[in-house]
Amino acid sequence: MTTPTPERPVLVVGAGISGLACARVLADAGVPVRVLDRGRRIGGRMSGRRVETSAGTRVADLGASYFTASGTGGFADVVADWEQRGLARPWTDTFAVVRDGHLAGTSQGPVRWGTPGGLRTLLDDLAAPPGRAPLDVVTGIEVDAVSAGPEGPAVDGRPTPAVVLAMPDPQAADLLPRMVATRLDVSARWNWRPCIAVYAAWEQRWWPDVKAAFVNDSDLLVFLADDGSRRGDGAPVLVAHVGPDRSADHLDAPVEVVPEVLAALGPVLTSAPTPQAQWARAHRWSLAQPLRQHADDAFGWDEETGIGVCGDAWGQRSRVQTAWESGTALGRELLGRFAR
Repeated sequence: MTTPTPERPVLVVGAGISGLACARVLADAGVPVRVLDRGRRIGGRMSGRRVETSAGTRVADLGASYFTASGTGGFADVVADWEQRGLARPWTDTFAVVRDGHLAGTSQGPVRWGTPGGLRTLLDDLAAPPGRAPLDVVTGIEVDAVSAGPEGPAVDGRPTPAVVLAMPDPQAADLLPRMVATRLDVSARWNWRPCIAVYAAWEQRWWPDVKAAFVNDSDLLVFLADDGSRRGDGAPVLVAHVGPDRSADHLDAPVEVVPEVLAALGPVLTSAPTPQAQWARAHRWSLAQPLRQHADDAFGWDEETGIGVCGDAWGQRSRVQTAWESGTALGRELLGRFAR
């Protein structure tokens, strides 16, 4: 591997939490690194949308609903720092459970964390934390191909000492030469679930004190979240995640599922019709969650080409912590290789 320089930095493609975590490890060690992302802003599946509500203008979280932090050190220390600086807040350890179309008890688990400003603010902090050099992030860049030659990898013909693809496996496979994708074992598209997030606001809150709910026995809904509760501002906003099969049926026109979702909310939460919403919208996640985990590996690395892959599919469970740990581990692996 050649030594990274400001003119020829490591290229990380994908500005979700795994890509930013990987780049942060490198940048903090003084290794030149650049992050490329096709979106207008960083965030990946921790993104949200700015909306108008009776509580004011705010961001609704539409991808990851929350995060958890297990163990000591590592991600737990990062979360403790976020909490100390007011970027993250403990939300709840108890969710409601919906069975047969109605609330039917609760389920207790680990503490789920939310954020006052939306989950993307945590990624903004990774990109530009106080007292540390900001990451070199370029948004609005659509990468077409990652190639591999005798002198190392290249992104759209631009040579680089190493490439990190911080994205779902199917997206990585689309960019890579077939043999490299095979060696990295990045999966076919059917190994990921889609999800449509329907989000809506009302003049005032009409549902009971249900912070969130797992929905069982429904092909329409799988999860409901009180966005005002998890943000801590009390805004009358609900976010509903549509089941994978129904989401797949409506990926080309996600707005078509909105009326059915709205109609289901009232009966589920109050056994009464749903009040008229001020507005309701939908967001499509074509690759929302992996069906298969690379459970034995924290990241993928192709020795022959200098190309790595990281994300929430690399680890025991798909979650925010797994994505951070995957990117961090790959960043440390690259540090070790550049030091040889």
